[in-house]
Amino acid sequence: MRPRFNPQSTQHGPPAAAFVWPVRVYYEDTDAAGVVFYANYLKFMERARTEWLRALGFEQTTLMHDHNVVFVVRSLAVEFLRPALFNDELEVTVDLRGARGSLLEIAQSVRRGALSLVVGEVGVACVNTQSFKPVRIPPAILEKLALGQA
Repeated sequence: MRPRFNPQSTQHGPPAAAFVWPVRVYYEDTDAAGVVFYANYLKFMERARTEWLRALGFEQTTLMHDHNVVFVVRSLAVEFLRPALFNDELEVTVDLRGARGSLLEIAQSVRRGALSLVVGEVGVACVNTQSFKPVRIPPAILEKLALGQA
């Protein structure tokens, strides 16, 4: 899977419906040249998805204990466009593109101001906490996701 990336969108900020989470680049996030190590963008994206769910009213631990589900990354496509540097203030976006069955399709970006640094598409599967097999996303979660995108 390759990100469906519109180069014109790199200059105009996140989509209006996107959730935005701020991230500051710390020294621990960078390599010897002061550039963010590539794998750390995935950590930034993971944090933003967690905070997005939290903003919708779902704690990861509550999903596990009350709904017997967790969300796991099933697929990932990332395009690195420009580097982030030590001490940069970034914004990480989460934009739900689709929800069906056990899958969420999410577009994400890491930006410095209006400039896209990294764009990606993440496929997230809802799985049972005991079997780790895919299960339908619980209706209560789907309802909140739908409201969060309105």
